[in-house]
Amino acid sequence: MTTQLEMSDKGATALKEAAPSIQVQPNVSPQAMDGAQALVKRLEMEGVEYIWGLSGGAAIPIFDALVTTGTKIKLVLVRHEQGATHMADGYARATGKPGVVLVTSGPGATNTVTGIMTAHMDSVPMVVITGQTISSMLGKDAFQEADVFGLTMPVVKHSYLVKSSNDIPRIMKEAFHITRTGRPGPVVVDIPKDISSGPCTAELDPPMDLPGYNPEIETDVSSITHIAEALERSKRPVLLAGHGALIANASKELLKLAETLQAPVTSTLLGKGVFPETHPLSLGMLGMHGTAYANKAMVECDLVMSIGSRYDDRIVGQPARFCRNATRIHIDVDPAEIHKMVHVHHHCIGDARVVLDELVKHVGQLDTKEWLAHLDGYKKRFPLKYRKQGGLKMQHVLAELDELTEHKAIISTDVGQHQMWAAQFCLSDSPHTWLSSGGAGTMGYGFPAAMGAAFGCPGEQVWAVVGDGGFQMTMCELATACVHKLPVKVLVLNNHYLGMVRQWQELFFEDRKSGVDLEGNPDFAKLADCFPGAKGFTLKRPADVKKVLKRAMEYNDGPCVINAECVKEDNVYPMIPAGKALEDMILEAPRVRLEKPTGST
Repeated sequence: MTTQLEMSDKGATALKEAAPSIQVQPNVSPQAMDGAQALVKRLEMEGVEYIWGLSGGAAIPIFDALVTTGTKIKLVLVRHEQGATHMADGYARATGKPGVVLVTSGPGATNTVTGIMTAHMDSVPMVVITGQTISSMLGKDAFQEADVFGLTMPVVKHSYLVKSSNDIPRIMKEAFHITRTGRPGPVVVDIPKDISSGPCTAELDPPMDLPGYNPEIETDVSSITHIAEALERSKRPVLLAGHGALIANASKELLKLAETLQAPVTSTLLGKGVFPETHPLSLGMLGMHGTAYANKAMVECDLVMSIGSRYDDRIVGQPARFCRNATRIHIDVDPAEIHKMVHVHHHCIGDARVVLDELVKHVGQLDTKEWLAHLDGYKKRFPLKYRKQGGLKMQHVLAELDELTEHKAIISTDVGQHQMWAAQFCLSDSPHTWLSSGGAGTMGYGFPAAMGAAFGCPGEQVWAVVGDGGFQMTMCELATACVHKLPVKVLVLNNHYLGMVRQWQELFFEDRKSGVDLEGNPDFAKLADCFPGAKGFTLKRPADVKKVLKRAMEYNDGPCVINAECVKEDNVYPMIPAGKALEDMILEAPRVRLEKPTGST
């Protein structure tokens, strides 16, 4: 019934505080209840608010149970299964609670794989329930049969193929326990139609059966002592905060540690918001398109301490040259991440919040006055900038958006140039307000993820910052947003190109443009007006940016789409070419042809 169970842990207490309190019912056997109804009852016990899904034959019993049980769980009918997974993902990132997806068999299930992979690579809690052909037809190429168990195995934390109706309550209880404990990740539960239709007489709150799965980790205090001693010797430290620190809800502890040490803090793309980016100690984001001063700090530091960051290739560049003259420290709840990308001198396996809370007891203020003044000098010499002449610039639009929202809006992005500029110019001062696909780099993520955040955080202002390429992959969900009157603001930074690929072609492939011209784009503002309840805005002139953004902010009767016609050919800087070291950072457009990169975009 089960196969691989990821034994690594990331944030052992990660979602305990964010998870809803589970209301346990007496261990009584439900009477006259089928498997689907037992499933819905178990979802209620897990505190599920929403299910994002698209119906189909093999899942009809489960969809029917959402009616017959009289549940208060709200079903959100999406227009494509990929949109359902991204909505569940955005909901989970914004609230800390697992997102739930329900789809049918075959193509319904396979359409979720991109979203499952996105959640898996970014450690997002999600339970995906898929209908399946009847048990007797498994493996016989039945209509809409797909080996969901096998197809999703590489991109899940755990998978189930349910073989008995009476197993459903236990499996669903285990699925939620697995997805939200340790290092979070997606769990797939594949249920044949005869199993969801069959009678279920099992207890609704049975004991779990998870031998070998022990996500709770006891922090090694001696390793924390060694880290504290290394910090005390440092004159030029840098704290590197990653998504794991966010998952562990370690923002307060990180702020206290940084201010106690007087150490600067940089973050990964997915770590944005775990440390307030307007704080004097903040260096912003580091890495391939990070700030120049963050990257220079990493080159010159004598100690780097990663907190919930896996030292991924986007921030390391060349592992052999990364912080080679510095003491390297790694705090992570997943033992598999230690020494995986970068060899470290000290490490501590444990939940980031617990580790930082203990670590701050062992340290005091460091002698960093000269170091901080040196980095402040870099901030003045190498600020994020752009030329305002020559048409509407994405950077200009995003800088105005940041000012108007006062760093308080939830911002969800797609993937590409606009994503990197949004990371640079839209500052995050609060945790769980920056949603972006990191590990998978999934185009089409931004808009539905913003919708999920809007469901989970009613009353919060939610912006989807998307490119014209990515938006067209999931823009069908405008219908879903209209039905539910979600006041999501969709900012389409439209340059009629797959911009990041075009940038690489210009810099490394002698400007040979191949497969990047998005000829045939619709008028996105007019498209929005075709959906009942949506509103479209057009933005072309730099002088109109603030006015149009304000008008969009005032419209809250449903979604709105701002079609911002931006300069077609503009490049994101700073930039570290793939496969290069942080020392090879490019600050502005080079005057000579660059050699082809050895890594991926």
